[in-house]
Parts: sequence; structure tokens; C-alpha cells
Amino acid sequence: MREYQVCSNCVMDTSDSKIVFDDKGVCDHCRNFYENIKPNWHTDERGKQKLDAVLAKIKQDGKNKKYDCLIGLSGGVDSSFLAYIAKEQWGLRPLIYTVDVGWDLPVARENVRKIVETLGLDVNNVVIDRKESYDLQLAYFKSQVPYQDTPQDHAIFASLYNFAAKNKFKYIITGGNNATECVREPSEWVHVNDIAQIKDIHRQFGQYPLKNFPLCGMFKYKLLYRYFYGVKVVKALDYIPYTKEMAINALKEKFDWQPYANKHYESLFTRFYEGYWLVKKFGYDKRRAHYSSLILTGQMTREDGLKIVATPPYPEELAMQDMAQIADKMGISKDEFILMMDGENKTYKDYRSGKRLIDMAINLARFFGVERRNFR
Repeated sequence: MREYQVCSNCVMDTSDSKIVFDDKGVCDHCRNFYENIKPNWHTDERGKQKLDAVLAKIKQDGKNKKYDCLIGLSGGVDSSFLAYIAKEQWGLRPLIYTVDVGWDLPVARENVRKIVETLGLDVNNVVIDRKESYDLQLAYFKSQVPYQDTPQDHAIFASLYNFAAKNKFKYIITGGNNATECVREPSEWVHVNDIAQIKDIHRQFGQYPLKNFPLCGMFKYKLLYRYFYGVKVVKALDYIPYTKEMAINALKEKFDWQPYANKHYESLFTRFYEGYWLVKKFGYDKRRAHYSSLILTGQMTREDGLKIVATPPYPEELAMQDMAQIADKMGISKDEFILMMDGENKTYKDYRSGKRLIDMAINLARFFGVERRNFR
């Protein structure tokens, strides 16, 4: 068995089974950042010039239209700050797109309300079919794979892209950014958008047909929507000096926005999945990737990161309460859920997968400089 090791530069460790360390104990996530991401990531005058050109094109293409872009808003830090600066600083006319998958905490809904009402933005809210989405979620738990966030993540992502293509939106402005996401979670923690796997797991463990559940495979949104429908995704936060602390402070001041304990904890389900399921069942702590991103971008010290990941993500008592709520929504008892959690761990390799084609798409994206993070 491999000897346990933590990177000497960030807080990624051997829970990433494919992590590689150099003779100084620095991991390949760090080396990838210094060699591939940082040299090509410009938030100075070069970034401003690129952003100005992008904004000018968005405004020109959106002339005489009610909206010039689409922004998905979850109530989290990145998307909330993006909505604010897009309207107030960049002068865009976005339509805000929200997706209700049934797991958002009241604080997230309140954060969204404060932002859209204060900014006077229009919102298109989509409610995902509960019977189908909870059934798919239960199927994923029964499959015993780590990446239980797939059903809700896919619903949000697919719904947004399908809406953009159908309604002829040329630009989706996303809150994805290098400052807080330059270290990507290993694929054994978070499997990529794999529609073949979603359908196979649902076929084996689901009960209800996915008639209304939104679906969108990688080649559909990367090829069909991009090159035939002209839908472009803009990671605008990568063009400006951006830090998590700066964004939170601005949101608090302008909207009385309320922060969350950890990244993505605006969702009851994600809080449980990342803070309990992954940690207890598989030994994966996604905070390591989140905090390593902050360490590499100078927003956190390694010492502080190590102290935080040495503590539980959230209290056991609250985790049990969350488990009971999740089990109830999926139509099973808490005891049944615990038995399911004790089952044999599986991975994407145990089910049908489009990984080979997905890897080809990722390699093409890396070749053309669209994606620079580690994928493995």
C-alpha cells in the first residue's frame, strides 16, 4: 500500500491515488499550476484588454435584444459576484437562470433573491421534476459510486445549456475561475459529465423514466451547441483580479449576502455529500482541492489549510439530520440509507462510461488552450 504523503506546497495528498510528487515533495497539481495555468492567466492590463473586447462583442451581438447574455446563479460566491459586476460594472443585460433541484438551503434562496431584486434583474427559474431527480439520486446512491453530486450537477448544467441553445443565447457568462478552482478534484473523487454513465446507472437502479430530466452530453454542448448554435461560454472572472475574500466582502456590503461554511455548501445535498459521504465512505475530502487552489493563488497559507482539513467538514449531528432529510426525499428510511452507505464501494469503471470519448474531448481542449487544469 502506498505510504501516506501530503504535498509540501499545497494540501493535496495521496487520497488522490494518481498524485505524483517530485524530489521536493511538490505535487503535480502544483507543477501544473506553475507551468500551465499561471503563465497563461492574466488579470493585469492584458486581461483588461481581452475582457473589454469580449464585453464589446457581447453588447454588439446583443444589440436590440432584451438580454445580451445568460448567467446561471446558484447563490454561491462566484456566481453571485459575477451577476453583480456583470450588471453594475460591465453594463451587461443578463437574464439570470436558476435551477431548483430540491436541495437548496433557505440561505441560498435568500441570497439569490437579494441579488436579483437589488439589481433589478429578470430571472428564469426552472424546477426539476422531483420524482425523476430524486429517483436518479437514489439510483446513484445504490450504485455505490463516490460522485453523488452528478444528478443535480447535470440537471443544472444541462438545463442551462439546453435553454441557451433553444432560446438563441450566444453567450453564457460563468463564474468558473482559476482563482478558486485551479486545482481540479481527481476523477476518482468527481467523475466528469458522462451521460452514458448516467443512463446506465439509471437503467440498473432507477424506477421512473427520465422524461423531463434535462440531459446534455459533452459532445452536444462542446460541439453541437458551440459550432452549430454559436453558444459561447465566457469565464469572465479570469480576466480580472479576483479573490474569494474580496467577493464575499463586496456581496456582504451591497446585498447583505450571507456566506457558507465551505464551497458549494449552499445546497443541503452537497453539504452532506462533500462533508460526510465522500469523507466517511471513500476518504476523499474535496476541501483539499478547494483550499489548495486558494493556497496556490495566494489567498490562504498552507498552514491554515492544513489546520482546517484536520477538522471535520461539519458536525456529525447536523450530518445525521441532513441524512434523514435526504433519505426522506428519496423515499427511504435513514436506516436503509445507512445500510446502503455500508455497501461495497464502486467507481465509474464498474458501469458503462463514455470516458474514452470524454478524454479525447479534454485532450483537444487542452491542446487548444481551452482547458489547462489537470484531468486524470
